[in-house]
Amino acid sequence: MITYKNNIFHIQGKGFSSLMRINKYGQLEQLHFGEEVEMEDVQALEYHTGLGWGSSILLDDNDLASCPDVIPYVWSENGRGDYRESPLEIGKSMEFKYKCHKIYKGVAPIKCALPQAKGECDTLEIHMSQNGLLLKLYFSVFDGVLTRRAVLTNIGKETVEIQKIMSFMMDIYGDYEATTFHGSWIAEMRDSKQVAQGGRIVNESLTGFSSNQHHPGFLVSEPEATEEYGRVYGINLIYSGNHYASIQKSYQGLTRIMQGISPNNFSKKLQLKESFETPEAVICFSDKGFGGMSEKMHAFVNRYIIPEYWQGRERPVLYNSWEGCMFDFDQRRLLGLAKTAKDLGCEMFVLDDGWFGKRNDDKAGLGDYNINKKKLPQGMNGFADKIHALGLQFGLWFEPESVNMDSDLYRAHPDWALTDEFTPVLGRHQLLLDLTKQEVRDYIVENVGKVLDSANINYVKWDMNRHSIALGTKAHDYILGLYDVQRRVFEPRPHILLENCASGGNRFDLGMLCMGPQIWCSDDTDPIERLTIQGNLSYLYPQSTYGTHVSAAPHAQTLRVTPLATRGNVSFFGCLGYELDLKHLLSLEKEEIKAQIAFYKKYRMVFQYGSFKRLKNGWQVKKDGTAIAGVFRGQVAAAPGYEVLRMKDLDKKKQYSFVNREQKLRVGQFGALIKHVVPVNLNPNGAILRTADRKITMGDGKQELKASGAALMSGIRLLPIFQGTGYDKNQRTLTDFGSEVFVAEEVL
Repeated sequence: MITYKNNIFHIQGKGFSSLMRINKYGQLEQLHFGEEVEMEDVQALEYHTGLGWGSSILLDDNDLASCPDVIPYVWSENGRGDYRESPLEIGKSMEFKYKCHKIYKGVAPIKCALPQAKGECDTLEIHMSQNGLLLKLYFSVFDGVLTRRAVLTNIGKETVEIQKIMSFMMDIYGDYEATTFHGSWIAEMRDSKQVAQGGRIVNESLTGFSSNQHHPGFLVSEPEATEEYGRVYGINLIYSGNHYASIQKSYQGLTRIMQGISPNNFSKKLQLKESFETPEAVICFSDKGFGGMSEKMHAFVNRYIIPEYWQGRERPVLYNSWEGCMFDFDQRRLLGLAKTAKDLGCEMFVLDDGWFGKRNDDKAGLGDYNINKKKLPQGMNGFADKIHALGLQFGLWFEPESVNMDSDLYRAHPDWALTDEFTPVLGRHQLLLDLTKQEVRDYIVENVGKVLDSANINYVKWDMNRHSIALGTKAHDYILGLYDVQRRVFEPRPHILLENCASGGNRFDLGMLCMGPQIWCSDDTDPIERLTIQGNLSYLYPQSTYGTHVSAAPHAQTLRVTPLATRGNVSFFGCLGYELDLKHLLSLEKEEIKAQIAFYKKYRMVFQYGSFKRLKNGWQVKKDGTAIAGVFRGQVAAAPGYEVLRMKDLDKKKQYSFVNREQKLRVGQFGALIKHVVPVNLNPNGAILRTADRKITMGDGKQELKASGAALMSGIRLLPIFQGTGYDKNQRTLTDFGSEVFVAEEVL
């Protein structure tokens, strides 16, 4: 709800309030953004400057409280006495003053090429003006989240050059820490925490995309905040290009936060009556810690960001062919993999790279869309029909934004590639196509569309495997071109499940989620690495948005060996898939995968759409009376002590059945210890034990009981872990990087 009275704007959402005031100089002051308060609380929440500071620049020489440098602003200008960072730079001083406002139902009624949140909301539109410029600030309330954006229009007589314009700015009082997420390819979403103080904290991407190096979303929290306690702001941007955010605390204790398009190499000339629209920023506040903020943000993404067709819809268990055969395949091999995947319980077969042109490695073929008849002799339609005949859905990989120099497209249109006056700089032997050109976008839309309409295709993995170069000031226009292409391809085909990918998580952002409902968050499928990647994504994104695959071990990214059970258990907390060569699986591994998929299907809606909680030693999801906890471990310690699992968000008075998902132990993992339980001295590397290891499993610590929600939240006492004194079916015999999944269901 948004109300206005006596120059005060009161924005109320679920669990938060924002109070803004038009001061006597026509500026917008931020009096409060945080816990729910009332309009009448203005007097208690306004800031008192007293007689001011000796070196102050004053808007009115007779008003010692008119120093812009200490006022908490909603939007500030440079050149008029506020020496903190400005959200707008046009090469001269600015003095925007309040002109008028509107309050209405629904999103901002402006035509915009950028994606935005959609759905039921209330919107405040504030007009600020100065000579020759009109600035519109938009505030939309979606349940527990506020979105903001700015639109600058040239209403003067001269061209105006924008050098920087942020989506939002706000000043809030207090001590805060900023948590940002950085990384690299196969090492996404590493967290970094810094105290907000006099030096500016900057989180910025310069790769042309939202970036695996510096993720656009970040957190601002009180130093004492925990998962369940304390003030936390979650901030994100509905944008897939270069972004910028800064956090800086003034000497007077005001922390200024802003976010928008990176000003690096950014320039936009506004002609008369021309407007520039910023991406929509998302601000989520909770006084119930990081967990409370995540709960609100997850609900917002699932309800207002994800394309409507896919909201709340189950995602299939898929098998992707890439790590199973890469470029080396023919139709017979693919169908063999598909049949095995079907037998295991998979619901979709995804043909990854290598199906088009001369694409036998990554040096050729990108940009071409002719089907490779040597690999698929009956074309895409014939192959898709065979996959569907097996009872599977069919998915296909594309990389439409890129081109190899060894391709028919590049030979015909070398000017369509992004290059500069130097020797082309390649990434993975490829260049990016210039999506700022209409003819390039038309080519992609036409050819991807032809392939999609030529066969029964249910899913698309849209990949992009390099950073940009040579974009310069065209970086923003490239992203607008990308949105245009994906809209034109998928809006007429809403039933196709689009999973965006950019070398994994190079473009994991809200802008891409407006195009398709999920994203491949990393090319690193090592589950121990994924604990960090998926765990940190969970602060800002629901588990329904990230693809999670089980792969072979040792893992290609780390050479780490992890149990198959752990690979499955981590992947449950997302959109489950498998990506390995199925023909090399042992029979007992196939049985384990069958059990994993059956378990996941039974609780799929809980895993994909249940409320997500970060536990001390794992994760939990809960929906409709069912709570599932995953407990994940590192290296085994000798002589372990007692272990307790504390679940969250259960009904204290209700009774629950509690059971761990059955996991089996392979005989071979005991090695030479086997000689202590058999009457003969067997060679641990001999044929007998190798054969037994392929065929025999042992039970592992079945725990089943009934308990109240109060007891489960207080801490259920788990069965003992292996203590170095022998095997017992009533103990949990976990190896390094072992894990378990526990299910608590209400007893009716």
